[in-house]
Parts: sequence; structure tokens; C-alpha cells
Amino acid sequence: MPTPEHHDVLIAGAGPVGLLLACELRLAGCSVQVFERANEPTTPLKRAPFGLRGLSVPTIESFGRRGLLATLKARIPDGEIAAAASWMKEERRPGGHFAGIDFFMDQIDQAQWPYRLPHSAATMAADVESIEAILTDRAEELGVTIRRGLGVSGAEVTDDDVTVHAGGQTFRGGWLVGCDGARSIVRKAARFGFIGTDPEFTGYFARIELADPAMLEPGHHDTSNGTYIFDLPDMIRMVEFDGGASHRIQPITRDHVQAVLRRISGAQIEVTALGLATTWTDRAYLATEYRKGRVLLAGDAAHIHSPLGGQGLNLGLGDAMNLGWKLAATVRGNAAAGLLDSYQHERRPLAEQILDWSRAQVALMRPSRSSQALRAIVRDLIATRDGATYFAERVWGVGLGYNLGASHPLVGRSVPDFELADGTRLGDHLTTGGGLLLDFDSRPTLRTLASRWRERITYVACDATERLGLSAVLVRPDGVVAWAGKISPDDQEVHDAASRWFGDPQGTPRAS
Repeated sequence: MPTPEHHDVLIAGAGPVGLLLACELRLAGCSVQVFERANEPTTPLKRAPFGLRGLSVPTIESFGRRGLLATLKARIPDGEIAAAASWMKEERRPGGHFAGIDFFMDQIDQAQWPYRLPHSAATMAADVESIEAILTDRAEELGVTIRRGLGVSGAEVTDDDVTVHAGGQTFRGGWLVGCDGARSIVRKAARFGFIGTDPEFTGYFARIELADPAMLEPGHHDTSNGTYIFDLPDMIRMVEFDGGASHRIQPITRDHVQAVLRRISGAQIEVTALGLATTWTDRAYLATEYRKGRVLLAGDAAHIHSPLGGQGLNLGLGDAMNLGWKLAATVRGNAAAGLLDSYQHERRPLAEQILDWSRAQVALMRPSRSSQALRAIVRDLIATRDGATYFAERVWGVGLGYNLGASHPLVGRSVPDFELADGTRLGDHLTTGGGLLLDFDSRPTLRTLASRWRERITYVACDATERLGLSAVLVRPDGVVAWAGKISPDDQEVHDAASRWFGDPQGTPRAS
């Protein structure tokens, strides 16, 4: 029997998270094989309007730093998004929502975000099909092997490698990452704990035809039995607090959708035809750990919650960016001590925040007098300038950051995309997936210091049109600031930060 081909990393799931992780690993030189249960990458549910997602600032910045953002924008004509996104048809453009309560772009005071440049990326909408398409193209360009029609069915793990079973075949690798969704086979096979709160409602998204569309008022409506949103001419979103009883229990029929719509709206609506439809719930669960030996989890395999606010995809893509370079350094054998463990330490607390953010929205949507009274208060707060700015910071992901134990407030946050004096931007120097030391004052000692990690850190000496009071910035491969200094940097501090994230300098023997 032939020996199975061996890859550095095996990934279960060729959704956006698995594909982005594969790209990050290949940028660092790892051999990667991705398994995907579905035979075809496209389905109607991945296209707008069903597959439309809001991309957060960290996601947009990550795509920009890898040279993917322009390609994504080229695939999504504004007209198609405008046709699918009801919020683009409003006189005042919403910047997002919390439990269906909009905050508006003209209310947001970005001056309250001191380490954010005026030209920084703003939120945008994209459909899942387009996101997967550009990531698939990039992965294949980089040499990733994608095996479609082969879903992972089981795995065995030793101290040295991983054996994966998929489609009746056996595959071997150094590491296995489960990016295979909420019902992750990898998570179950490796016996990760998965804890959280059970659903309170069933959500619906469907295309319908009505005998008399005038009977259903367009827009967002909270009633004593739930919530419905009707977007002309034929899109309906509904939430019914039934404990999630109707999600994936039986096929979604015209009669069932009609009955739910009648209960929520209180009107005897007649649904004459049902097109594409899907259901979802507010079940919120989180893996107790993100790593067990040589198995790791990312995306929905590690955390699930309701799609309220559209943060699930962004959370998963952030997992991939955080994990990719850390796992690659571990594969290469030059990872700093504890680097891979920092993946869970950094990402799991953010997932906890997002799950609670989702739960808070559910609390405001319950059709009870107390929830509706609280909803009215939150609506008044969101209508203020400070309120809108706070919710924008949370929904857009502007305030996301890791506690890296540093005194400078920029450390642990996404690095600003500085406009450099040579006509480039900082993001242009992060396309290859390595670290970066940006030295605004061109100090020879920093150039020498960076050269000690020359295969892991790119040194750029250049001033910027706005340097935010900084003299130099050390950036991790995922675009997170590892060190930032004002006035004259302390070379020892820079050295210590580089050692913490990039391991021993080149030529330095590693401790056994």
C-alpha cells in the first residue's frame, strides 16, 4: 500500500476562512492541502442577497495588505450591491445596526479614534461567492491543493503528525486545522469542548410572492410576536421566538413561511409562491480551547452565533490571519516560545465579546414589554453622536485589539495604513506575509537590528505624510502592531519585541 502524500498542514473546509488560512500558510512556504465536502464551490445562498456580508475594517485592511481588495471590489459592481442591500436605498446612509436599530454615517465622529488615519478603509459589502472566488484563485496561484468532494470524516493524531480520512482515502500532515463550520467534524473527532447558550428564535430569509403586496408594509417592524423586515419587491426576513424549533427540522415550505408571517405580522397575508429560503438561529457556542496538540480550530468550527450584525465571517477571517503566520513559523521551526499558544490567547477573548454582542441584540429583540422598553432607550442612545460612534467602533471592528502588555495604545491594534513619502503605503510592504519595521527617521541602528531577522522582517526607512507622533513601528505579519515608539525609539525595546514575535535572530542557536 503506497504511503500517503505528506503536507505540512491539512485544512478541513474550503470556505473563506479555510482558503485565507491556506493562502497565509503558502505565503510562508508551507505545503497545504484543503478538503471540502461540497463538489462545487458555488450555491445560490452564497450570492447576493442571501450571501451578502458586511466586511469589517480589519477584514478590509487584511485583504488590502495581501493585494486582494482591488480584485474583490472589481468583482462586485456597485449596482449589484445597491440592488441587494436595502440600506443603500435610504436617504441617510446607515453605517450599521444593533438589533435592527440603525446608526448613520453622518452621526459618526471618527475624530474619537486617534490612531486612525482619515484615508483608512471603510466598511463595504461583498457576497460570499465573490470572496471565496478571489481566495480560491489566490490559493491556487500559490500552489495550494484543494480537494473538492472530499469531506473529512475522521482523524488520528500523534505527537508527530496527523492522519486524516476523507472520501475513503487517507492523508497525512504535520498539522490539521478545522475550518469546517458549525458542525465541524474535526472539532468532534478531536473532542474539543463546545459550550454556550441554546437558541431563542428561528430566523428566516426568503424570497416570496404575495397575492397582495400592499398588505405588508415595507421596512423593519417589531411586533408582539417577533420581527419582520420586508424589502420590496419580494425579500422577507423574519424572527420568531420559538426556541429555534423550526431550524433545520423540516423543509421550508410555502405554507410554513405563510403561517410564520401571519403570526408575526398579525395580517392574513397570502404567500402565493416561495423562492429560495433559509433559516438560522441565535445559538451561541464557543470552543473551550482552540488547540489540542496538532489540531486547531478556526472560524465557525471554533465559534457560532447569530448573524445579527454580520460579524461571524469577519471573526473567522481574523482567526485565519492570526493563525497563519504563527503556525507557519512553528512548521519552519523558528517560532518564538509560546507563539502558537498566543493564537487562542488572542482570538478566543474576541470571540467571547462577539458572542455576548450577539446575545445582547437578542435581548433587545424579544417581544416582551421589558425588552421593548430597553430597546427604546438604546434607540435614543444610538441616535446621539457619541452613541453612534461607539456602536460604529464595535460593529466596524475599529476598536478590536489584543492586550499585548505594552504601554503604547497602538500596540495590539491594526497598524494604520501610513502614506509614505515615497508614494507607497504601509500596506504595500505587507503583501508577502512577513513582518515590517517602519523607521520614519531612518536610524542606522534600527536598520542593523532589523537585518538580524532579515528573512522575517522587512525594514523600510521612510517618512510619512502623517506619522501620528511616532518614530518607528514594528508590525507583525497579520498587520498587528508589535511595538510602537514616540520620539526616539529604545533599540532594546524593539529588539525585545522582535524576539517575542519573530523568535531568535538569524544565526542564533535555538535552545533545545
